[in-house]
Formats: sequence, C-alpha cells, structure tokens
Amino acid sequence: MREIVLDTETTGLDPYQGHRLIEVGCIELLNRIPSGQTFHRYVNPERDVPAEAFAIHGLSADFLKDKPRFAEVADELIGFIGDAPLVAHNASFDLNFINAELERAGRAAIARDRVIDTLLLARRKHPAGPNRLDDLCARYSIDSSRRVKHGALLDAEILAEVYLELVGGRQAQLILVETGNDSAAAGPGRAHVIRPRPIPLAPRLTEAESRRPCGFPHQLGERAIWGDYLRAG
Repeated sequence: MREIVLDTETTGLDPYQGHRLIEVGCIELLNRIPSGQTFHRYVNPERDVPAEAFAIHGLSADFLKDKPRFAEVADELIGFIGDAPLVAHNASFDLNFINAELERAGRAAIARDRVIDTLLLARRKHPAGPNRLDDLCARYSIDSSRRVKHGALLDAEILAEVYLELVGGRQAQLILVETGNDSAAAGPGRAHVIRPRPIPLAPRLTEAESRRPCGFPHQLGERAIWGDYLRAG
C-alpha cells in the first residue's frame, strides 16, 4: 500500500483571497513505512509574503523570487503523488491551496475522497485534545525539537510519525506468505498454499526416548493420582 504524507507553506490562509502556495513537501510511505522517497519544492508565489506568514515559516519574497513557479513543478508533483491516498493535518487547508494552484496551471484537481485528515483522526482518538501537530508529538514522544519554524518537508516527516501512531502502524504486522510461484496468484482474501516438506525432518528423539513417557505414571507409586486415571481407563 502506497500513501503520501504532505504539508504545504503559504503566504496566507485563503487561496481565493489571492494567497499562494510557496512550499510543498511529501513523504512516501509503503505499507506505512517511510520508503526514503521524498518530494520537496519551494515555489515563487509571484507576490509578497506578509509579515505574519513570514513569522511562521521564515520564507521571504526575496528568498522565493528565483524559485520556479508552481506551473513549472506541477507535473513533477502530480507524478510523485500518483494515485496514492494523501495524508495531511487539517487536510482541507493544504488541499485547497494545491487545487487552487493546479487550477491556475490548467491541471485537474485532486479529489477530496483521496485525502486522510490526521486532525480528524486525532479528534476521534483524543476528543479532549489538544490535537495540533506539536501537541501530538508531545503525546507520542516524537522529537519535534528541529521544528523551530514551520517547514513543509520537516512537518511532513513529523506528521508521518504521528500518522503511524494514530493508526497503530508502529505495531509490527507479520504476514507469512509463500514466496513461490503460487504467491503471485494470491491476493486479498485468498488463502496461500502451504506445501509439505519434500524431505521430512529427521526425528530428534530416539525410539527409546519416545517410549519413555509411557512408563512414567508407574514410577509415581501406588498412591499417585495417576492411578485413578489408569484404573478408570
């Protein structure tokens, strides 16, 4: 199973009020384990970065002015995401910005039913809260000391750890399957073929040792409780 954990940084809160995406970071999970594959881009927003946004992520308009525009990295992002489910914290925020940028670039929007919102997962699991990303890191003893300012790739890495805690992914799942030709035909809900050994293992007990327990009850004496069972038999 392939999933993509993502995070974004922006110039503000609402893409339909002229705010733009300025950073996107993605982490690939395979069977809920980070694969080591990532996607990270800074994006030129073609506008200023308000002071209140700069205070959160530290990305200035001067730093971003020579970065590619979103339309130039859109195909890379789409290719990395593929058709995998997307995992994000307060996912509607990230999805609104990404879809607004995809619309400007003339690309298809990402369907909302592809998105897993870890904020909703956290609220169901911990209804008393708090459920901000930093709060969940503290709850699960996840090191977030590097998170001096928000950063899309770092936040995606941290969120991947939080997501595994929320879904119980840190519980190792051992699935023993046959690695022969029959395994290719096996799928969800199908039983795997268990073949007998072509050469049986040699017995580890001698014939005398295998007979020894049969005489053991007689060595316990006449008053042993075993005698009741022997007489009943």
